[in-house]
Amino acid sequence: LDQMRRNIDAWWPLVEGGEVEALIMNASGCGVMVKDYGHALAHDADYAEKARRISALTFDLCEWLPQMLPALREALRPEAVRAAGRQAYHPPCTLQHGQQLKGGVERLLSDLGFEVQVAGAESHLCCGSAGTYSVLQPELSKQLRERKLGHLAGLQPEGILSANIGCITHLQSGTRVPVRHWVELLDEALA
Repeated sequence: LDQMRRNIDAWWPLVEGGEVEALIMNASGCGVMVKDYGHALAHDADYAEKARRISALTFDLCEWLPQMLPALREALRPEAVRAAGRQAYHPPCTLQHGQQLKGGVERLLSDLGFEVQVAGAESHLCCGSAGTYSVLQPELSKQLRERKLGHLAGLQPEGILSANIGCITHLQSGTRVPVRHWVELLDEALA
């Protein structure tokens, strides 16, 4: 809770001064946590209202970028989009279950011309990273990772994308296929 309060203290002058219209999170684990500040600090007399405001201002990148589709399309290099090839997307639990944002990343990238697919089987399941789970339960975590990678490999992707650093790191430890954050793919294709 102390770290939440420190974050609020750092952001609050910009929020209060009207200099910030949103807090955009590109790591889904961070986003789900910051969106929960209002609940976590609801009984803190000094921070409850500020925490509610911070939570209300917090958006995942996949929620924010769709409003920028025309500008993004204009800035994309079509040859870079084509060169990306087929990409598999692993929707992290923190995005699809924690933030209830299902399909947003895939839709955004597809709308921009990228070929992005989600595994047809068990895309809703955890990859095994789950915060410290991969450290505390390494055998089960590895089994989940291998199961997830098996489904993703069936797509025969050029790369695997996700929105959570824990998932990215965990999945990469079990495959030679490059695993990275989806916004890196988008960034590479921008002029």
